[in-house]
Amino acid sequence: MEQFSAPFSRHDFGENFLWGVTISAFQNEGACDADGKGKSIWDEFTTKKGKIKDGTNALVTVDFYNRYREDIQLVKQMGFDVFRFSISWPRILPEGTGKVNQAGIDYYHRVIDACLEAGLIPYVTLYHWDLPHAIEHKGGWCHRGVIFAFEEYVRICVQAFGDKVKNWIVMNEPFGFTSLGYMLGVHAPGKFGVSYFLPAVHHVLLAQAVGAKVIRETVKEANIGTCLSCSYIYPYTQQEGDIQAAKKADALFNRLFLEPVLGMGYPVDDFPLLRRIERRYALWRDWDQLSFDFDFIGVQNYFPLVVRRNAFMPVVGISEVKPKSRRVPMTALGWEISGEGMYAILKQFGAYKGIKRLMVTESGAAFADIMSGGAIDDQDRIGYFKEYLAGVLKAKREGIPIDGYFAWTLTDNFEWAEGYKARFGLVHVDRDTQVRTMKSSGQWFSELLKK
Repeated sequence: MEQFSAPFSRHDFGENFLWGVTISAFQNEGACDADGKGKSIWDEFTTKKGKIKDGTNALVTVDFYNRYREDIQLVKQMGFDVFRFSISWPRILPEGTGKVNQAGIDYYHRVIDACLEAGLIPYVTLYHWDLPHAIEHKGGWCHRGVIFAFEEYVRICVQAFGDKVKNWIVMNEPFGFTSLGYMLGVHAPGKFGVSYFLPAVHHVLLAQAVGAKVIRETVKEANIGTCLSCSYIYPYTQQEGDIQAAKKADALFNRLFLEPVLGMGYPVDDFPLLRRIERRYALWRDWDQLSFDFDFIGVQNYFPLVVRRNAFMPVVGISEVKPKSRRVPMTALGWEISGEGMYAILKQFGAYKGIKRLMVTESGAAFADIMSGGAIDDQDRIGYFKEYLAGVLKAKREGIPIDGYFAWTLTDNFEWAEGYKARFGLVHVDRDTQVRTMKSSGQWFSELLKK
């Protein structure tokens, strides 16, 4: 990987390249029922025994709801241009539709104003996994009615904030929340099976396009994107079975939520199971409603995947060859560290003619940080960012249109089913006192991003 660890500076990426850091509402805000907020599917999910690995919840998490000014100042202190955060749907519409919670609107105005006062560009994500529980009670993403509920929610948000916010992200990692929440059952709402997953996929794509159209119609000079989790797929061997397994995995992990947006339909040739969407869940008029001309696609890459054919694996017929068995560098979560994988997926996405621009809207690593003498010297995380940024720079120099890199994440926070043990932050948070301590990785960004 020597070619992905060369030294670089901010200026190597170009004057207009945007540097940012990302958080999400549920993982950071806390204040789960404050000021009229309704319950989300994650509020419900965290009450179920055994669902969160360390037995914790996000009732308080890092208290961004009350400490947003302090955290936004940390973003500014590290030299970033962009602060990406999400709006909590149930904080705006406690029942998912209907009566608007004005206190929620007022709160996000304060957050946006704090960004603008600090000289930061707000990038606002409309859906980062916290579906109102009231919507899930009616079927959630498996029920077609969610499309109209989402349209209502988006319209309220852009009418409220569109004069201040020009950069909008419609969905965060739709493959992540549909596969983990509606097929494997390990994330909220905990549903299991293809019969949940396939309609959820279709309705998310329809809602995404509808939401994007509302933004385009409502916000002047809007810059609209959506964020896709992706992993470059390598076959374990060059045997035909493994090569075909890699194609199938690529269709599922990388192409499923991208190609319909580009007007290419579902990748049914390489993943025939997706034909069930066409037969069971799609209406004839849907096919013209899946696509949208996004201004950018957000790439969210953490690791590559190595796969092999596995005839005994139900539904997909493939399995991952774990990094540990291949003795490659890994994060604390067992994810492979690979700047080459970042470079390769950017090249793959950049080859689509329908994509105008790419932005890396999430990238980061969890390590077992240890505080010593009031400091955290997280050299592993710095090494990760150096390698991945070198991969981004290599792709950019080869002509791939990449406009920015946003680190995940600002502070150690509630990392979904992992709880608080998975630490991704550039800033450490003492959960008892809520005291923030910038790690060496945050200081490294501060040095990198000096003008």
